[in-house]
Amino acid sequence: MMVLLWSLPALTVIAAIASGRVNTTIAAVLGLLATLPVALFAAPAPFDLPQLAQALKRGLWIGWIITPYILGGLLFWQMAAQGRAPQGGPGEAARPDPIARRRLLFFACFLVGPFAESATGFGVGMLGTVMLIRPLDLKPRDTMVFALLSQTLIPWGAMGSGTLLASAYARVPPTQLALYSMAPVTLLMLVWMALYWRTAQRAGIHAPASELGREAGWMAASLAALAAATALLGPETALLAAYGPLIVLRFLADRKPDFAQALAAARRALPYIVLIAWLVATRLLTALNRGLAGLADLRPYADLPAWMPFLHAGSWLIAGALVMAAWQSGRGALAAQARAAWMTGRHAVLSVFLFAMMAEALAGAGISQAYANGLFSSLRDWTILITPLLAGAFGILANSGNAPNSLFMPSQLSLALQAGLSVPAAAALLHVSGTSMGIFSPVRMSIAAGLAHGRGQERGVYVLLLPFALAAFGILLSLALLVVVAG
Repeated sequence: MMVLLWSLPALTVIAAIASGRVNTTIAAVLGLLATLPVALFAAPAPFDLPQLAQALKRGLWIGWIITPYILGGLLFWQMAAQGRAPQGGPGEAARPDPIARRRLLFFACFLVGPFAESATGFGVGMLGTVMLIRPLDLKPRDTMVFALLSQTLIPWGAMGSGTLLASAYARVPPTQLALYSMAPVTLLMLVWMALYWRTAQRAGIHAPASELGREAGWMAASLAALAAATALLGPETALLAAYGPLIVLRFLADRKPDFAQALAAARRALPYIVLIAWLVATRLLTALNRGLAGLADLRPYADLPAWMPFLHAGSWLIAGALVMAAWQSGRGALAAQARAAWMTGRHAVLSVFLFAMMAEALAGAGISQAYANGLFSSLRDWTILITPLLAGAFGILANSGNAPNSLFMPSQLSLALQAGLSVPAAAALLHVSGTSMGIFSPVRMSIAAGLAHGRGQERGVYVLLLPFALAAFGILLSLALLVVVAG
């Protein structure tokens, strides 16, 4: 009975989202409202109002750290993109050369899409992908699948904000969590590449075996570059730093532009080049890093991330947007894009605050620990095996890894510690399960259908995706078994 009561906040959120009648923000509000009485009156140890207030403040602090990544990324992308044509251009896409069409498709799905998603999050990667492949004149159903493939590196989406949030819950350094996440992400990429090849074949964009090998080689190189950049820079800027040069190399290799075309492309990419170069410099140049860190360093909680505004990527995203507005003399444009950024990102921002407060209240009341104890006593080490199913299903429903991370990561941490398992591996498994399976989210599907003019075809696309979803869950369950066996 007590376990059911402790599960009430999570069940409330699941029921609200599954009903389809409310958005994630309202579901998070309902979850927090359910958390408050459970924490105060059903905690395994005394938990009073001052302690609850402290837990809620900790949640607000986590939200404050994450929000600039979300809104800053959206604002910067929109200021940099306004009035600019998408790279690649329709002229190139319309070429009858089937290899050129195929290479543009890969470029859009696996390079430009993830890059845009890393800079902003919230499905913007799908917009970038669809803009590039629209001239290929594909069927809406196929375009929807290709749009969803831009979402295959979500742990690095929105400047790695989800990974930073998960690391705060797991008490694991963000870089370590992201590196441990590389293994499941890489294995899942086998599923996504198979989906890409099958969909391209069905869409009539064929390729010889040599081109398939070239695509696999590019993907391997991209993931290797991402891993290296993550180790060097952390998850916030890793994908931007790794994929930026790869996009340039791929553009030069595929388009072979003359000087004027290359210069025009460089001008379009200049805001991103400058921003990435600066963010990389703040991470790699020791003197600069220490100098900026010394300007402001707020650490109200020893076990939560500090706020160093002059090293925070979100701060520089906002600063970059302001510089572009000043350069373009576009105060009105800045206000309009700021409103658009808020309208796009507001539910994500509010959800981060609400879920963070919910997670901290449950953890502070000892409920997460007690819940983990109950599961552990029943299933022992094998409790970790249900992680991919719980987190994956919840990530699909919530269209975000933040919800499963906030609800289940404290329990996952406790389970790993009690069972003597690798904490970073267990945390990464939950994080990747919740984020990567979000590719199948009804919210993302709805966005893809809108961009591809495929309203009403969502059910058919889900039928096509079902075998690949099952394969992805199979990989995650196998990894969970490996974590348990390895200990």
